[in-house]
Amino acid sequence: MIRSFLRCSALLLALLPITGYSAGPLILIGGGLKDDNAAIYQRLIQLAGGSGQARIGVITAASIPESADPAAGTANAANSKANGAFYAQLLKTYGAVDAQWIPIDLDKISNNSNPQVVAQINSMTGFFFGGGDQSRLTQTLQTATRADSPALAAIRARHNAGAVLAGTSAGTAIMVQGPMVTGGESYNGLRYGVYTSPGGDDLSYDMQGGFGFFNYGLLDTHFSERGRQGRIVRLADHTQVPFAFGVDENTALLVQNNATLGQVEMEVVGENGVFIFDLRNKERGTGSSYALYDVLGSYLTAGDRYRPVTGQFVIASGKTSLRGRERYSSAMTASTDIFSSPNNSTSAGRRKPREFVKVSADLFDSRVTTTLGRTYETNPRFRVDLFKSSQFDSHGYQGTVGGKNMLSYLRLLMDFRPN
Repeated sequence: MIRSFLRCSALLLALLPITGYSAGPLILIGGGLKDDNAAIYQRLIQLAGGSGQARIGVITAASIPESADPAAGTANAANSKANGAFYAQLLKTYGAVDAQWIPIDLDKISNNSNPQVVAQINSMTGFFFGGGDQSRLTQTLQTATRADSPALAAIRARHNAGAVLAGTSAGTAIMVQGPMVTGGESYNGLRYGVYTSPGGDDLSYDMQGGFGFFNYGLLDTHFSERGRQGRIVRLADHTQVPFAFGVDENTALLVQNNATLGQVEMEVVGENGVFIFDLRNKERGTGSSYALYDVLGSYLTAGDRYRPVTGQFVIASGKTSLRGRERYSSAMTASTDIFSSPNNSTSAGRRKPREFVKVSADLFDSRVTTTLGRTYETNPRFRVDLFKSSQFDSHGYQGTVGGKNMLSYLRLLMDFRPN
């Protein structure tokens, strides 16, 4: 799409503050959390009171219950009780003075109003929500009308009093206030649109949202590894939510109040990164196939910060600008699987995991201003055009953080359209 200076100026004028507040910290993990991710686990313990003080309630109601697990009672058990015991023990190894499974799941829904369980919750300084299926969390921790159960009300009160909430995968997805994504692939979202009932690879969402602890935009998990950029942008456009956050695996978005600044600040912790999409100046295409233009995307990695009220990005001190020191004269060859399609797979999984990150990051390490990627699926095939824009100060940074070389970028212009 041809962009005029007036449209670019309009986008700059549109960069207005958004509001929101979170009492205690949130640690939003994108799934795939490894047991040795000390950066995330130690931050959880620290925010829950510190080593020897932290008391963590483990909520694994998103997992299947014991009654549905054929391996229950064995070393291969993968049910809520077994998962709760695993995380409780792991958190103790990282310094929690106590970590306990909160015994609420599909086998024990009534415990969500049990005074003893509520008392157990009230004794905790932090909570960890495990992965699985967020619909199980709504079934077990909310009423039939989606109001808080006494257990969830107690968790909310503890959070309002300063307790940290951490979640991974479904445990992160459930934290959102607005529409909650429930399934689907990027290509299907672009090709077929958005549904309110989950079904296969179709993009679906829950209109009633999650538990409402995160109110800065949409949330998605397992993000770059499963190529979910297309699906979250499509859902944000459909629901008219101006911001969307996608958290990579083994990575967390830490959300907390910065008392010195007097505002909320978000920080990336862990192995990979977090996408932040800004759709305030999006423009829908007019053809028969779906198209969306003028989406801004930023990709933050370890140590980078974002202040949503002012829209300010703060890049980690170990990273420096790539301008003038790009390694390549041209970008990567145009990708033929920009969304890491599950249809393009090997026995070990997706053939091109994290393809969107590779293509977009490579653009910032090159001396050209645009590149593109296409979907693996055809009929129609979709493409994503990526633009570095001086008018929006598209900017890449690279450096070493925690002994690992990392690349971040800000305000990359993106168009999603049929090829």
